[in-house]
Formats: sequence, structure tokens, C-alpha cells
Amino acid sequence: MKLRRRAGVGVAAATALALSLGLSACGTASGGSSDADTEELKELGDPEGEVSILAWPGYVEDGSNDPGADWVTPFEKDTGCKVNAQTYGTSDEAFNLMKQGGIDVVAASGDLSLRLIAAGDVQPINNDLVPNYENVYDFLKDRDWNSRDGKNYGVPHGYGANLLMYNKKEFDKAPTSWDVVFDKADEHKGKITAYDSPIYIADAAVYLMEHQPDLGIKNPYSLDEKQLDAAVELLKKQKPNVAEYWSDYLKSLQGFENGSVVAGTGWQVTMNELDPKKFGSVVPDEGTTGWSDTWMISSKTEHPTCSYKWLDYMTSAKGSAAATEYFGEAPNNPGACEEAKDPNFCDNYHAGDKKYAEGIWYWTTPVTECLDGRTDVKCTDYSAWTKAWQQIKG
Repeated sequence: MKLRRRAGVGVAAATALALSLGLSACGTASGGSSDADTEELKELGDPEGEVSILAWPGYVEDGSNDPGADWVTPFEKDTGCKVNAQTYGTSDEAFNLMKQGGIDVVAASGDLSLRLIAAGDVQPINNDLVPNYENVYDFLKDRDWNSRDGKNYGVPHGYGANLLMYNKKEFDKAPTSWDVVFDKADEHKGKITAYDSPIYIADAAVYLMEHQPDLGIKNPYSLDEKQLDAAVELLKKQKPNVAEYWSDYLKSLQGFENGSVVAGTGWQVTMNELDPKKFGSVVPDEGTTGWSDTWMISSKTEHPTCSYKWLDYMTSAKGSAAATEYFGEAPNNPGACEEAKDPNFCDNYHAGDKKYAEGIWYWTTPVTECLDGRTDVKCTDYSAWTKAWQQIKG
């Protein structure tokens, strides 16, 4: 079993300060240049011989961690670009590392990408220089977390949903609503699990969209103060029933296996490790949150050609299959289904299932500009969510 971490934005005070600047559609962060100052590359030159990549563990493997996982070596042989890889454990850490410089490419989740754009740390992408981009699933393109003002700021990586997982012996019928972890959580007091990140506030917002329509929530990442307060109140009520908040999926897995948790948020990769006779998972009727990471290029890169070649490789069938199957998420390219080692890979992760994908609200950084189109109010940004999460967890 491979250790894969995906932690959302943390609660570091420095990050909260940076977030409090409020990310506008074309905003800047302290010390950064506006995204308007950076134009997309017009053409590629000769490969520079190397590329520095910052990514989640399991995204850039060269065989040193697992002899059976190596998609870096073929890339290096084909392009002449030596890969210097560095991993991070939280989006906060990645944000700070990008500020330090020396990184050409970063794999950013939706709770990081808009911050990098607003800070001027990444550049708009010329997709004509990424031939495999045309093969990427359309529903991953031109989304709030990877595009601003008609410009693309990267190419999609894999994607996945946050599932409602449950122990079958605890439920007479399979649950179809998130109410088992919210309004009905006290029926399993002390045995609920939840994702440990301010971005989890969006999960409460998804639930409230359906069950408290008078709040007027249209986008779970676009909450005004009243809507945020309602989500926070729901999560405070949930807290006494939570056995453990997790950001490492192995902890979630262990909780289900040892019986300390019986229902809560999990990933398909977690479900794959459990006995399907004993455990189940579902995307509830209300929908769910999820992630679609983005490969982005630093605005200060000294290796633009090698950077673009990496983006093209990771949108190819072979590159996408290798990385996403190893990590445990759906690929970005339908051709990856033929390249995967497991013939059931794409079925297991619902790859290309548009209806399934439409039920997912992908992580997107909350900003003061309301993403749902409202202009008569200001929405709460991630600094407000970070403070709220601290209050929720006490």
C-alpha cells in the first residue's frame, strides 16, 4: 500500500494573512505580480535539459520509491529534460515553496490554484503548445479553479470525488444522503469521520443547498457571511459525533477497518482497500465535493520548454494512466483506460462518466468575488474559512 497524502489548506497564521488579501479575478498577493503582467508563451524553444517539479507524493515517480512505478524515466529519455522532483504535504506548504522560487511546475489542487494565480506565481498557458490537451475530458477544461478571465492557467491532472463511506452492518439500508453525518449524526455518536481542512466547509454547504434552500447557496465555494455562518453552525453540531478528522487517507481506512468509525467522507482509493461485503460507498443525492488538480507553470520558470513538455506528457494517455492509477483517481485522458495496468481501472474511478462528474463540486479557492455571479454582496474568502475551521475544531 502506498502512502498518499492530500491535505487541504491548513491554518497557518501566515497563510491566513495572505488569504485575507482576498483573491479578485485579477488580483495580486503581497510581493507577487499581477497575472496580467505575464503573457502566455508563443512558441517552444530547445529543451533546457531539466525541469523542477513540485507535486503531491505519488504524482512524480521515478522508481526510487516503488520499482514498479516509474513514468519519469520515459519522459526524461524522450525529451532530454531531467526531472528534479519535490513533494509537499499541504497546499499551504506548496504556496510558500512557490514563493521561494526555483520551481518550474507545480501540481495544484483547487484550494491552491487561485491563490497562485492571484499572487502572480503562475503563468497563463498556451494550450496550442500542449498537443495532448485536446484529448482531455471537456468537463475538466475552463473551470473556476484552472482558468481566470478567459485564460487557462494549467492543464488538468486526475480527478476524484469525496464519497460517503459506510459500514454496512450499521445501516439497514444503504444511505443515500449526507444526513447520516450531519442531521442524523447523533445516531452514530462518536463514530463519524470527516475531512480535516477548511475546504470541508464546502461539504456542509453542499448539504445545506438541498436541505436549507432559503439560504440561497448556489455554489458551495461562494458563501456570503450568512451562508458561511450556517455551514459553520452545522459543522459545530457535527463535531461531538466525529471520531477523527483526517487528511491522510490511511487514517480513514484504519478507522473503518478497526470499527472506530462507521460513516463519513472517504475516497475511492480507500474503498478499494476495504471488503465490499462489509463496506459501501456512494455519491449522495445532494452531490459531493471533490478535486481536479492542475499542472501549472511558474511565472518565473527558467525552463519553459521542458515545463510545457511535462504538461503535455501528463495529459497523454500513458502519462496520465501511470500517475493516476498509481495515486488512485480518475485520469484526465480517456486513452489512459487502455494504458492502465488494471483493466477495471477506469470503471472503478468512473472515468469519463459525465453524469457522475457533474455530481462533483470540485475544490475551488473561496474568494471575495462571488463565483456564483452575485455582485450585490461580498463572499467570504479562505481567510474567513480558515478562522471558521479553527472555531469548529475548537
